[in-house]
Amino acid sequence: MENAAYIGLSRQMTLRRELDVVANNIANADTTGFKVEQLLTSAELGRRARNDQVRPSASFVLDNGVGRDFAQGAVQQTGRVLDFAIEGEGAFFAVNDGAGTAYTRDGAFTTDPEGRLVTQGGLAVQGDAGDIILNPELGAVAVGQDGTISQNGQLVGRMTLVRFDTLGALSKDGDGLYRNRSNAQTIEATGAKIRQGALEGSNVNPLIEITNLIEIQRAYESVSRMIDNTNDLSRRAVERLGRVS
Repeated sequence: MENAAYIGLSRQMTLRRELDVVANNIANADTTGFKVEQLLTSAELGRRARNDQVRPSASFVLDNGVGRDFAQGAVQQTGRVLDFAIEGEGAFFAVNDGAGTAYTRDGAFTTDPEGRLVTQGGLAVQGDAGDIILNPELGAVAVGQDGTISQNGQLVGRMTLVRFDTLGALSKDGDGLYRNRSNAQTIEATGAKIRQGALEGSNVNPLIEITNLIEIQRAYESVSRMIDNTNDLSRRAVERLGRVS
């Protein structure tokens, strides 16, 4: 197979991966706190054979992983007391699953039988003093923009927001959660605000993502035609050489 076909194949592999990423974006267009993703690619220079001084080196397409845009999503009012939206990029709620701390932008919380403030998946939301305990007998919950929680005028605790100097320290963990697998230090997100009775929507633009799907499909078809043409040229060259010999 000629270099052109190998290069085309490397591009098709990244296009298939890119298709998965874009399809996932579209599927999560209505997911609370979801952040749009994009495949990162670069050119990889392939080395020549030692005895080949004529052909130049070939550049192949390399998959460098997935990048994530943490831009603010639209904040939508829900009116639900235990729904919270973060206003401020790069800030997260901290939650604990018993094995460690995870981070999320999904503020659709509830309470468990012990009165702890938890995520829909049952992870305990963290405050200044650890788990946040709410007492239903004290009445409605009021949360200020700085995260202070009160019931019937009585201070219950404070929900803290954290951020990282480098968001690349976070890795996706499913269910809207991120993990800090690089041991980067968290700092308090003092510039961010909490809005009660609202949720942050996804920052996916469906129109852009559908356009990307069309472009990926056309690019894949174009590369397929190029590979077919390259193989056809090789086949005809071999046939002509066979007739000459």
